[in-house]
Amino acid sequence: MKTRDIVRNYDLNGASFETWVKQSEYKYRTGLMGGIEVDDSQNVDEMVGAFKQFELQNQERAALEEAERDRAARLKQQALDSMLVTSGFGFEGYAITEYSGYISGDGVVQIDRGRDGVFGRPTNTGKSLMASLDQIRRKALTELKEAAYELGCNAVIGVDFDYLTLDPQTANSSGGTTYLPYVFGVTANGNAVTIEKNALAARP
Repeated sequence: MKTRDIVRNYDLNGASFETWVKQSEYKYRTGLMGGIEVDDSQNVDEMVGAFKQFELQNQERAALEEAERDRAARLKQQALDSMLVTSGFGFEGYAITEYSGYISGDGVVQIDRGRDGVFGRPTNTGKSLMASLDQIRRKALTELKEAAYELGCNAVIGVDFDYLTLDPQTANSSGGTTYLPYVFGVTANGNAVTIEKNALAARP
């Protein structure tokens, strides 16, 4: 019996069913015009039941994996939200128990330098930059905390910011100069550490 007939009669997913048949212990052969045919000696009802059980197990496994990914994402976000960050080198009431090394995080934005109005006055790139600066600084800090999290740390000390400005230009086909968008970058630097509350600070 052709698998396409089984798929139609039992309302199955054709591609999934054929893949499963090829990997199962049921006998089948490849048809002359393509597709596969199940040996007539096979119990089709039993085969379809086994396939549906296989699909159900796959769905349950996928649901468990998705739930585990969601749980891991929540735990990570909780850890990032509670992570302490300072430009200093310690936290009052906490002791540093492990230093895991220097880390960094980056944020970048491009500011177009077009022209405004009928007289073609240059746009105010400074205004656009200031509007974006807080956003890219937060992004750099988020990446810094994620780098600390990946090292198993719960805090970052000695945090500072470095700023980079690029003024890219290139020659165009007419021999003139094409002024590309300004590029502004922020790098957050620090040292990833593990901290624990001091015994005295931990007392109620």
